[in-house]
Amino acid sequence: MSFEFLQPVNDAIVAHIALLPNQALGKSVKIHSKKEGLPALEGVQIAIIGIKEGRGSVDNMGTGDNFDIIRKYLYQLYPGNWFSAIADLGDLAKGKEEDDTYYALQEIIAELSKKKITPIIIGGGQDLTYANYRAYDKLEQTVNLTVVDTKFDLGSIDEEVSSTSYLSKIVMEKPNNLFNYTNIGYQTYFNSQEEIDLLEKLHFDAYRLGEVAGDVKIVEPVMRDTDIVSIDIGAVRRAEAPANKNAVPNGFYGEAICAICRYAGISDRVSSFGIYEYNHLLDEKDQTAHLIAQMIWYFIEGYNFRVNEYPFTSKKDYTKYMVPVDDTTINFFKSNKSDRWWMEIEHPNNKSTKRTLIPCTYQDYLRAGNQVIPERWWKTFRKLS
Repeated sequence: MSFEFLQPVNDAIVAHIALLPNQALGKSVKIHSKKEGLPALEGVQIAIIGIKEGRGSVDNMGTGDNFDIIRKYLYQLYPGNWFSAIADLGDLAKGKEEDDTYYALQEIIAELSKKKITPIIIGGGQDLTYANYRAYDKLEQTVNLTVVDTKFDLGSIDEEVSSTSYLSKIVMEKPNNLFNYTNIGYQTYFNSQEEIDLLEKLHFDAYRLGEVAGDVKIVEPVMRDTDIVSIDIGAVRRAEAPANKNAVPNGFYGEAICAICRYAGISDRVSSFGIYEYNHLLDEKDQTAHLIAQMIWYFIEGYNFRVNEYPFTSKKDYTKYMVPVDDTTINFFKSNKSDRWWMEIEHPNNKSTKRTLIPCTYQDYLRAGNQVIPERWWKTFRKLS
């Protein structure tokens, strides 16, 4: 069984939880402990796992260790009006080789997916995103990946998998299940023009830091169309998250990164969520651990506000708007439950019998009314052609 590689949560954290008020989050989480062993997963919807693997992390030695600090701050927080059952499955120890860790993580995520359990992964190097992605091979579905990072981490296909090159492996290696990749928060001066042009050529999406910081709500439809979310804690400005050797002066503020995590949680489609590159050796006064705990809290908060609109449900739950744009008509759908929007793509080369619907915003609908075709519509249209 894949869970046999998991180590129990440290006894010190179990003891810490025992001393917390009854209303604290830690009191309601099923803990993998030395005394009780792995908890039963029946009814569990969210599983927290630490990954003690940092060998693939570039210039951030110390990552992949001591997640107890994060757990300490997470479990002393108070939950909202939540319905979801949460389990902490402990930590995955690093294997003899990195590939051994990747394999074990793939098996764990695949097993959780079969049980309809959403994993929250605490890393460890961001190269673990590659293992997370490969876990979807067994699910035989296309995958949309969203990464919050200052860089694209493309590297070269000839390089070994690392925190700075994992994306090229995801894009190029077979089986190729990737349909779309989105970067949120890239900073132009950390990425070559060739990389930016390549993403555009592949019809992938990328949002600059300033663009998202100016209006974090643009992340919501992106997350609504995402399966895997991978966050490099280095995307947060150094002053707010110092526990990463590659942290830089500019980045997301704590409030913005927590909002992004909430949007990820509220997405009906997101089925795995990871925060990577935490380095406890550099964590001044546990500041980054405290922030990561709050990021996880916001993801769980969002999860508990899901409205089950993916896959697309009955037409009676939506209002349809037909907007003529140039020589075509774009159909927009507005949910009567959540007021969220989708747009439909139809063209001769789409062999699927299902409608191709992608999330959008009310602003996209207004722009279409002004004869401006939304960029995400164009990119998806080209990918499907």
